[in-house]
This record gives sequence, structure tokens and C-alpha cells, in this order.
Amino acid sequence: MPGPLNDLRVVELGGMGPVPHAAMVLADLGADVVRIERPAPTLIPGIPHGAQDVVLRGRRLVTADLRDPGDHEQVLRLIRDADVVLEGFRPGAAERLNLGPRECVELNPRLVYGRMTGWGQEGELSARAGHDINYLALTGVLGALGRAGNLPCPPMGLVADGGGGSMLLLVGVLAALWERERSGVGDVIDAAMIDGVSLLSQMIWTFKAAGQWIDQRGSNLTDSGAPFYDTYETSDGGLVAVGALEPAFFAALLEGLGLADAGLPDQYDREGWPVLRARFTSVFRQNTRDEWAETFRHVDACVSPVLSFDEASEHPQLKKRGSIVTIDGVVQSAPAPRFARHGGVMATPPSGAEASLREVAEEWSVPVRVVSR
Repeated sequence: MPGPLNDLRVVELGGMGPVPHAAMVLADLGADVVRIERPAPTLIPGIPHGAQDVVLRGRRLVTADLRDPGDHEQVLRLIRDADVVLEGFRPGAAERLNLGPRECVELNPRLVYGRMTGWGQEGELSARAGHDINYLALTGVLGALGRAGNLPCPPMGLVADGGGGSMLLLVGVLAALWERERSGVGDVIDAAMIDGVSLLSQMIWTFKAAGQWIDQRGSNLTDSGAPFYDTYETSDGGLVAVGALEPAFFAALLEGLGLADAGLPDQYDREGWPVLRARFTSVFRQNTRDEWAETFRHVDACVSPVLSFDEASEHPQLKKRGSIVTIDGVVQSAPAPRFARHGGVMATPPSGAEASLREVAEEWSVPVRVVSR
């Protein structure tokens, strides 16, 4: 069956970061997404020219010079027939291209115009460049990532770009589409990564309000401060992850480690945490990673082997779920989530395919004007 967003038309103004990821998710869910690429698109740092960017899967890739009057007009005509526009430029850049919300909404009052920035549309930093690590730094999150006594560890672009960026933008777009069903008009979504990261960190603010958060890396329940929420090295140099926060899981952890009757300190006695950590460290080093994985395989102690990406793609649980797929010979994440009425597992999308403005315009029933060069 078609995906739940079948017949939704999306124009993505090409760039890097959260917007391509959000566009991929919309395409995975069945939307007809057209990405407008610049004649010389910006390459992802470290990715060789010509390498396949799997984030671009599921949509058509159209090359257009937005400063060329003919191409610009055709893009506007696509927008006139679209449901959603996504852009991730710095504030004011879309307006300078005459593709800002005002121009687009005048053409298409039902349009949902999603804007994604790092710092937001206003403020002293709004026009400044930035990346995931910078947005994490300013929101307090980066300073809390890492072990006590070590420098903060950036989480690979997953938190600000992914969670606080792409996901927040998608929430705004889908909410606006729902509201449009009642009002008949679209909206402009102002999504900023600093807002999204702050929203993701709400539980930390809860801990702080309750006096249960120490502003020092590696000193809290879920930041490697607690010995029952951390990683441990095994005899073969592997790692296991322990997340035994609740007392029942902690008891199961002690049982699995053979420490149930060892007279260890109480789980939440911070003064006893060094003792717990020392014992856990010693015991985990007695067996290999996979031996511990087998020990805890059927035990609710929240203990898991720490896998590489290659190992993850072969893990029985991820294979059962189909969480990792191969498209055109490239291993990548599968679409998510699943929808029961649409066959459960979403259909595997194709890789991004090149198309022309004319092809898309004709399919979308948009009049095409031939512009002489």
C-alpha cells in the first residue's frame, strides 16, 4: 500500500543537515518529495565527490539555478502546487532569492513553509554559521556530555541536527498540515536547533528543579556518574552497556554478575558508588563481551553488548525488525515508524533519482514556459 503521506507534495530547497533528513523521512512515509539542487551542490565534508548520500533517498533530485529567472519561475510554479516547502538557509537567504514565505504563501495560501535554522530567525547569533556541536554548547547540553575529568564528547551530529533539528521540523510541519485540514490555510514553521535541543533536555531541567542534577560531567544518574548506568570493558576488549536504573533491574544485574550476596552498598547511596563501580569493573573483565551478552540474554537487567555499525546490521533483533536495509548495494537505516494499515513495515524507498524541472512540472500539472537562453 502507499505510505500514509501518499499524494503529499513537498519541495525541498537543497542543503545539508536537518532539512535533507526531514525530507527523507517524509519521502519514506510516501510523500512525493522533489529536492532542488544547485548546479554545484555543496558536498558533505569528508564524503568523496560522486559518493552516494543515502539521506537523499526516496525523492527526485532536480538541478536548478535559483538565480536564473527561468529556473526560478519553474520552482515557484512547483511551489504553487506543493503542500510543503522545506528550507534550511540562514535567515534572509530565502528572501533574497525571492523564495521566502511571503512570496510562496502569496502563490499558495495552503502552503506549509518549514524553515530550519541553528540559532533561530532572530537574535544576535541568527546570521552566524554553526553546526551541531555549537548548538549543543550554547544550550548547556554539550557541557554535560562526557566523563568526569574529560573534555565534552560531541555525539556525532545526532542530537542537534537529528533530534532537535529534523524531528522538531517534522513535528511542526505535520502539526500545521493537521491544522490546515480545519482552517484551510497553511503556516510558516520556525524551527531552530537550539529550541529543539532545549526541548530534548527537558528531563534534565526536571532533575535540576528537584535538586537532583549536579552541573559537573559524569556526576549524575544518566551521564556515566552512576555505576549502574555506564559501560564496562570485558576480557576481550569489548564493551557492555548497563542501564539498570530501577531497583528490580539493579537486583537482576547483581544476580547476573554473581554479586547478589556480596554485601554491596545500596544502589542509590552515592557514597557507595565507587565501591559498586570497582566491583562491576572487576567482574565484567572476567568474561568476553559476547559471553556477558549470553548471560544476560534472557534477564531483565538492561545489559547489552556495545556493537559496531557492522555488527548492528547483523544483530538478530535488528534483522527481525528489518531496521537496517540494503538499497542499491548500500547498507542504511530502514524507514520508521511502521503503520499497521499500510502493511506494517514501510516499503523500501529507492535511491534518489535525478529528474528535470520539466518532468516534475508536467507530472504535477504545472504549466511550463520555455525560456530562451
